Amino acid sequence: MTEQNETIPETMRAWAVTTPGPVDGDRAPLKLVEKPVPTPGRGEVLVKVLTCGVCHTDLHVTEGDLPVHREHVTPGHEIVGRVVAQGPETQRFALGERIGIPWFRHACGVCKFCRSGHENLCPHSVYTGWDHDGGYAEYVTVPEGFAYRIPERFDSLTAAPLLCAGIIGYRAFERANVPAGGHLGLYGFGGSAHITAQIALAQGIEVHVFTRGKDAQKFALELGCASAQGAYDPSPVPLDSAIMFAPVGEMVLPALASLVPGGTLALAGIHMSDVPTLNYQDYLFHEKTLTSVESNTRRDGEEFLTLADRLDIEPAVTEYPFEQADQALRHVKGGNIKGACVLRVSKE
Repeated sequence: MTEQNETIPETMRAWAVTTPGPVDGDRAPLKLVEKPVPTPGRGEVLVKVLTCGVCHTDLHVTEGDLPVHREHVTPGHEIVGRVVAQGPETQRFALGERIGIPWFRHACGVCKFCRSGHENLCPHSVYTGWDHDGGYAEYVTVPEGFAYRIPERFDSLTAAPLLCAGIIGYRAFERANVPAGGHLGLYGFGGSAHITAQIALAQGIEVHVFTRGKDAQKFALELGCASAQGAYDPSPVPLDSAIMFAPVGEMVLPALASLVPGGTLALAGIHMSDVPTLNYQDYLFHEKTLTSVESNTRRDGEEFLTLADRLDIEPAVTEYPFEQADQALRHVKGGNIKGACVLRVSKE
């Protein structure tokens, strides 16, 4: 079933990872191609993509930091679009409705993790833009139970980063056990960190930022963070909690060293370079906690979108034309960005 007067083509433009490799190398790993428009399966809807955020995880998929799960995959998992067709046994979203498609695409629903509220740890989980073609394309499908309604106050450009950068940042914030009125350190300051900072600041938490980019440091101070310094600099104050957004294992040591006794460091990335050898006495003693963050649950997503709406979170975005997805990824790799990069795929 399709929306009245909606014509769906047989083929579409999409970016595909040809051979994973450096986005700034001699041979481009990402290519704009023609692909068939996907057909929604049972419980799925077909979405016409309006915008798609450019996430650091897309860079890991494109450059081969993550193993190939699907040959010539189309990256992208911060997707905002309109429902234009419905597969069998769908009823949650109306045709024409604007929805959001995140990284977490599906879980089995029956394993011990799914049944205990930890579906993000499901061994059978699959992911948009890694296991299944994502949003660097004109159309995409999604199981309707794993998509989100977008609060009306967010336009399609600013909504896109909420769907991964925002949700993952929220889960990392929860995992970091930040005390009320406490001191929080953010290591790396891109799409996810600048949203997490706003969540923390709105709740009266003092935020300190550690990042290599001078523009990112300036942006952090403009948002209201208490300090912004180099990625490896010591913290100006002892930190109750810290979140590592940068995929750099060497930064774990100064982050742990800056924690107060009983403090928590949450590692928010899906990929990270090797962490150097830890001296137990210097970095882990005094009951410090080091934890990772793996994806998110759908409850995380619903809670975060409600909170973002209530707190008037304002993602900062740099818009790129759909045809410049490769340039946007190179910008993300450079690291000195103000907020998040978002592709404009089609008009509203």
